[in-house]
Amino acid sequence: MHSFRLSNSLAIAGLLIFACAVAAQTVQSPAPSSSATVVHATSSLVLVDVVVTDHGKPVHGIDRSHFHVFEDGHEQAIASFEEHQPAPASPRAAAAAARIAALPPHTYTNVSPYPDNGVVNVLLLDALNTPMADQAEARKEMIEYLGKIPPGTPIAIFALASHLELITGFTTDAAALAKVMKSKAASSSHSVVLEDQANSVQLQMENQVYEMQIDGMPANVIDAIQEFEADYTAVQTNLRVQVTLDAFEELARYLSGIPGRKNVIWFSGSFPITIDPDPNLPRSVRNMEEYGTEIRRVGALLTAARAAVYPVDARGLMTSTTTNVNYRPSGNLMKNNDPVNKDNTTFLNQTASEHTSMQTIAEETGGKAFFNSNDLKAAAESAIEDGSSYYTIAYMPAALKLDGSFRRIKVTVDRSGDKLAYRDGYYAEPGYGPGSGAQNPEGANLITSAVLLGAPPSTQILFEARVLPSTDAQFKDVALPTDPAGQMAATLKGPPHLYVVDLSVDPRGFSFNDAPDGGRAAKIEFLLVGYDAQGNRVNYQDQPMEVTLKPKQFESIMANGLHARMFLDLPAAPGFLRIAVQDLNAGRVGSLEVPLGVAR
Repeated sequence: MHSFRLSNSLAIAGLLIFACAVAAQTVQSPAPSSSATVVHATSSLVLVDVVVTDHGKPVHGIDRSHFHVFEDGHEQAIASFEEHQPAPASPRAAAAAARIAALPPHTYTNVSPYPDNGVVNVLLLDALNTPMADQAEARKEMIEYLGKIPPGTPIAIFALASHLELITGFTTDAAALAKVMKSKAASSSHSVVLEDQANSVQLQMENQVYEMQIDGMPANVIDAIQEFEADYTAVQTNLRVQVTLDAFEELARYLSGIPGRKNVIWFSGSFPITIDPDPNLPRSVRNMEEYGTEIRRVGALLTAARAAVYPVDARGLMTSTTTNVNYRPSGNLMKNNDPVNKDNTTFLNQTASEHTSMQTIAEETGGKAFFNSNDLKAAAESAIEDGSSYYTIAYMPAALKLDGSFRRIKVTVDRSGDKLAYRDGYYAEPGYGPGSGAQNPEGANLITSAVLLGAPPSTQILFEARVLPSTDAQFKDVALPTDPAGQMAATLKGPPHLYVVDLSVDPRGFSFNDAPDGGRAAKIEFLLVGYDAQGNRVNYQDQPMEVTLKPKQFESIMANGLHARMFLDLPAAPGFLRIAVQDLNAGRVGSLEVPLGVAR
C-alpha cells in the first residue's frame, strides 16, 4: 500500500548508461539544454468529453455535424472531434499474451495484449464517510465485479481514510485487482471522524436527552445539551468535508499527469453539501454551513484533469432510523408534539442533501451519481461502460479572457431522446490551454507522467527490462560500478542495494533523422525512478543522449533492437521501480513499473 503524497514531484537529473549491445554504436555527449527544441503553445484549446446514452446505453456512431457546443451561450466552432469506444480484441492479442508469458524470470515488458482506448478507471473506497458494515458490502461486491470485468480494463484502487492512499496502481490484471481487494490494505476500517452509529457520542447524548426529558429536566438544560450535540456534529461534518475535498484535490492533481479520460468510481456512505438550520434549537442557524463553493472548486480541478466522478452510495437503499427497533425520538419532546415525524423529516432532508452533493460533483465533472440501489456491482459496471464510450470535442473559445471567471459549457446533439453527460464549464485562469498541466492534462509533461508511481504503462515505445540485484549469480564475473548509482544515493538510509537494469528497446518507436554522413541520428532519454513501499521517491537516474549511427549500425539496431544496461542504488526494503524511455525528437514515451519485493 502506498501512502499517497503529492510532495513526491519528480526532479529529474543524471542517468548512467553502462553498455550498449551494438558495439559499433557511437554515443555523443548530451547536447546542451539550450539546443533542445521547446514548443510553446499559445492557443487555448478546451476539451469536452461527452457521454451520450439512450435508455442508459451508450450511443455510438453520431456524426460530428450533429454536435453543437456553446460557451456562455455562444456557439463555438469545433476544432476537432473524436469518438471513443471499447476496441475489439486485436488479432495480435494472443501472440502478445504468449510473448509476455514466455518472458524469462525477472523480465518485464510494457507490451500489452489489450487495445488502448485512452480511458482508465479509479475505484475510490471511502472509509472516511462510510460505516464499516457498508464498506464491507461494497468491498464484497467489487471483488465479485472484478471477476467479470472485460479483459484489458485498466483500474487503479485508492482508499480514503485519514488521507488519500494509492492501494494499487493501474493494471489490467483482474485477478491481481481482486487479490488486492481481499488484502488488508483494502479492508474495512473505522472512520476517523464518522462514528459507529450504535456506539456514537451523538447517540449517547440523544439517549441521555431522552432520559432527561422523561425525568422532567428543565427545558433550558435540555436545550444546552442539544446545542452541544449540534456543535459536536458540525465539527465532525466540517472535518469530514475538508479531508474529503483535500483528497479529491490531491487525486485530481495526480490524475492530471495521466493523458486521456479518467473515470473515478467513488464508493461513499455520505457527503453533505450543507448543514441545515435546526428549528428545534434556540439558535437554529448557529452551525449553518454551505460547502457548494468548495465542491465546485474541486470539481473544476477534476474537470481540468478530465476526471469524471461517478459517486455510488455504498449504503444502498436506506430506511429511516425511526423503523429501527432501538429507535428513540430525538429533540426536545416538551417542544415537539410529533418527534417521529420530525426525525423522519430530518432523515429525508439529510439524505437528500448528501445525494445532492454527490449529484453536484457528478454533473460538474461529466459523471453520473448512483444511489438508492443495493446493486453496487451494476453501478460500477455502468460507470465503466459509460465512461469508456464517449465523444471528445475540442474548440478554441472565440474570445478568451483569463479573468478567472467561470465559463459555462453546453453541448447539444441533433437527435431526440438522447441524454448527454459532460462537464458544465471551466474557470478561465492563467495557464489554461495546451502546455498547462493545471487546466489541460494533454499538455502535461509526458515523461513526468511516465515515471509517476502507479500510472498506466506508456506504450508509444515498446521495450523489455530485466531487473536484478547485483548480487545475482549472473553478475559473478561482471565488473560492476563501485561508485554510488543515482542522484539521491547519498540520502539512502542503511546500506544500499545495487540493481542492474538491462533494457531491450524496439527502435521502431524512435524518430531517426538523417545524419550528414548518410547515417541516422536520434535523441533518446532513459530514466529510472525508485520508490519505497509508502510511495516516496528514494532515488533516480536520468540522462538524455544523442545516438549517431552509420548505415550498417542502423540496420543492425533495427534488426536486433537497442540494448542498454543501467544501475540504480535502492534501499533493501520492498519498493517499486519506474522505467521510462523517451524519444526527445518525437515526444514519444514508453514506461513500465516493476515491483521490488512488493505484492501488487
